[in-house]
Amino acid sequence: MNKKVISLLLAAALMLAATASGCSDDQPTAQNSVSSKNSSSTKSTSGLSMSVSSNDGKMNISRAQRKNASMGENDTWTIFVYLCGTNLESSGQASATSDLLQVLEADSSDNVKFVVQTGGTSEWINDLVSADETQRYLLQNQDIELVDSVPLANMGESDTLKDFLSWGVKNYPADKMGVIFWNHGSGSINGVCFDELYDKDSLSLPEINTALSSVYDDMTDQFEFIGFDACLMGTIETANILSTYARYMYGSQECEPGNGWDYTAIGNALADNPSQNGGELGKIIADSFYEECKLSDDEDSSTLTVVDLQKTDDFIVAFNDFSNQLYQASLNNSKLTSIVRGINNADNFGGNNKSEGYTNMVDVGGILKGCSKIADADTALKALKNCIVYNKNGRDHKKASGLSIYYPIQVEGSDELNMFASVAISPYYLSIVDIIANGYSEDSYDNSAFFSDDGTWNCDNCEYQDFDEDYFGYADDTEDTDSELITFSEEPSIDEDGSFYFTLDEDGLSYTSDVTALLYMDIDGELLELGESYDIYADWESGTFSDNFDGYWLSLPNGQLLPTYIVDVTDDYVIYTSPIYLNGKRTNLRFRQNDDEIIVEGAWDGITDSVAAKGVQKLKKGDKIEVVYYISDDSEIRADVYKWNDGDNIIYEYLPESDYYYSFCIEDIYGDYYFTDDALFSIDENGEIFFTDLSEDD
Repeated sequence: MNKKVISLLLAAALMLAATASGCSDDQPTAQNSVSSKNSSSTKSTSGLSMSVSSNDGKMNISRAQRKNASMGENDTWTIFVYLCGTNLESSGQASATSDLLQVLEADSSDNVKFVVQTGGTSEWINDLVSADETQRYLLQNQDIELVDSVPLANMGESDTLKDFLSWGVKNYPADKMGVIFWNHGSGSINGVCFDELYDKDSLSLPEINTALSSVYDDMTDQFEFIGFDACLMGTIETANILSTYARYMYGSQECEPGNGWDYTAIGNALADNPSQNGGELGKIIADSFYEECKLSDDEDSSTLTVVDLQKTDDFIVAFNDFSNQLYQASLNNSKLTSIVRGINNADNFGGNNKSEGYTNMVDVGGILKGCSKIADADTALKALKNCIVYNKNGRDHKKASGLSIYYPIQVEGSDELNMFASVAISPYYLSIVDIIANGYSEDSYDNSAFFSDDGTWNCDNCEYQDFDEDYFGYADDTEDTDSELITFSEEPSIDEDGSFYFTLDEDGLSYTSDVTALLYMDIDGELLELGESYDIYADWESGTFSDNFDGYWLSLPNGQLLPTYIVDVTDDYVIYTSPIYLNGKRTNLRFRQNDDEIIVEGAWDGITDSVAAKGVQKLKKGDKIEVVYYISDDSEIRADVYKWNDGDNIIYEYLPESDYYYSFCIEDIYGDYYFTDDALFSIDENGEIFFTDLSEDD
């Protein structure tokens, strides 16, 4: 059955399987609570405690422990699904309803239960689930049964998660228990499960930790796995939180396509082999997820990782040692430049550009490799590889390590840094983030703000002790900062061959992390931004950069020029995004340029109110596209409507006769920018390009 088409059969199947109301007559009786013991032989008030002494820089980690005593009969499974529907359900996609159907289509087994809590959406696209209350369903043996309902609750609240899991573990204990967070995800900062009924409130990692810590008090064993059928949650910060409570984690580094996981495959795998462990099940989930992505042609960008959480502490300890070395090196400006350039070479996820917004999620393995000449990364890389049981990556992320980490690509006007400080896995990595986010200062850097008076960095239950929340106030500034670190030996000008170029001096080059070109089109005195390009000659040894512009630009089939912003650059392709309205809705058009072809991937909404959109919408015949251009005051204007047709594609079009402005954008290692003066070039009716150095007019 096509997962995307919710037919009348689904509503009928759900209605026939449902009970009239209330709890089932054969609902399991509640078991007595078991007094769990941690390392102090008392109930845990904190699932996790981390500390680092500034004297030796070494990391100590303490976690609440359990007896590893099974809570159910051998080879039984209960999977708790926290089904926060949001617009993935209410917009008409009915993705949550579709996944309920997938569970019902799985093979029957008395050993396997799915226990689902619903909420978080204004409308369910079926005749069973209500949006007016929080409901709990048991799905087993191709049957669905309403077993509990409570007043409507915010799915983005820690207490809502705690209440569901406490109730579930009490009433449906099993030999192996898993938890799935189903919804939008936003990575380490804003977490997962954005409830559209409660102002898109979400579960942050500290909130998840608080809920799990409370539930854990009444458990004698860990969860077998905790997984995220959501975007961007495959991060080391997430794994650190979950390592106390589960054996395995499943999460995607990248945004997930709208189809999400294949729940029929999950149910079939458990029915066929209920004795398998979470690592074995995770491989099946990753492979079947990839096959789901192939059905919608989304496999290239897909990622899913299975993490052995019993081994993450070894990685965290090694990463802290690596970060300590990196931090000491970062106090030297020349080495800080190498660090930033190394991190910039790492893969990143979820857009991270002007058009789509910023997730600030970067591949942690890429950071280790990119900075391995500055600090010893071997031990951390080996530990990282050791805790990755399996990861399935599409070709866009074939070198991704399996786990991401937060890095401040763009943080102005946000409170992300305060949130990151509550989940950071190392005070030294936090210090590097602080150095880069805060920007250049003539004063020497001091990270004592992250250490207490006795020289210890402490993190209990994801809350730093005595930390001044106003410390990161500098990120409140929404104004772009012009870099004062970029200096030249040859100022930007036109050379004798008609090329626009510049040469950085030794200091300017030492502070430069990246150089791109920007193009603007003059329409009746209004400058329309056509976007950015890496099509420049770059000599990083001499510091000389010059244009490589040939007069062609990407456009719709009718010649409408597309403003292009770079998503990713590899040796094989470049992925671009362009701001558009699609059928009246603001979104972004994504496409990739290979050596010999351009492939349109579809429309992606990007990051809105900290929520990463799930899935790329494929273009179809008759779709109305209005190209959006940024203009000089950061406002927008729309072009005329173009109707997409079967067989259409993005083309290279020679720029029409007009005046254009070309400048270089030079990014320094702190994320500030230097924009060169524009060079004017004109294209005449014969297609000839003429550059003019505007600085000569001064």
